[in-house]
Amino acid sequence: MSVKAVLFDLDGTLLPMDYDGFLKIYFGSLAKRLAKYGYNPDELVKNVWNGTKAMVTNDGSVMNETKFWDVFAELYGIDVLQDKVLFDDFYREEFVKAKEACGFEPMAKEAVEAVKKKGLKAALATNPIFPMVATRQRMEWAGVSREDFVLCTTYENIGVSKPNPAYYLELAKRLNIAPEECLMVGNDVSEDMVAENVGMKVFLLTDCLLNKKEEDISAYPQGGFRELLEYIKTL
Repeated sequence: MSVKAVLFDLDGTLLPMDYDGFLKIYFGSLAKRLAKYGYNPDELVKNVWNGTKAMVTNDGSVMNETKFWDVFAELYGIDVLQDKVLFDDFYREEFVKAKEACGFEPMAKEAVEAVKKKGLKAALATNPIFPMVATRQRMEWAGVSREDFVLCTTYENIGVSKPNPAYYLELAKRLNIAPEECLMVGNDVSEDMVAENVGMKVFLLTDCLLNKKEEDISAYPQGGFRELLEYIKTL
């Protein structure tokens, strides 16, 4: 089957990123902001991770947003749901500090435009563990926008996450095409290349390569953005 849609990962793919630096700034800023509302910084970071793990293992029965806040309600009590606005305010006002740990690659936008010029659908297949407000900002840092994509996954609109193969099947379903008609572009071997298991074609972007399990990556089409742009031409 010919490719009809290209799915782009965001963090480390369209948006170059120092992951450790990003997490340090992100959690540091969040903990400092919420401390004045009574949240113990270390406990908060631990519990955000607990909520994230719940989203990563979510089975699709509820949206990831619901799964995350269900975990928080179990940990802090039901009244914590009133504090959701505090987290939203943080993302709108202080999340931008994490941009310091990110780079900028002009060819990221070029790659997305190349896909659209070929008449293919472009989708943003970023792991849906952040709200839209935080995802829009990271898109902006990368030089792309929500309007560039026919589909964008965030924690509000989907209930499965990477590396669950069901995530990729759900995206193909929403795009109304077969998995075999999709190309997944990403930098994380464990999270992005798993798309191949459901029949998708894959391209491993190696600029910010993540290969925690040290898997053999020799069989994947791969390279930097120049190689990606050449690969897109062949679709």
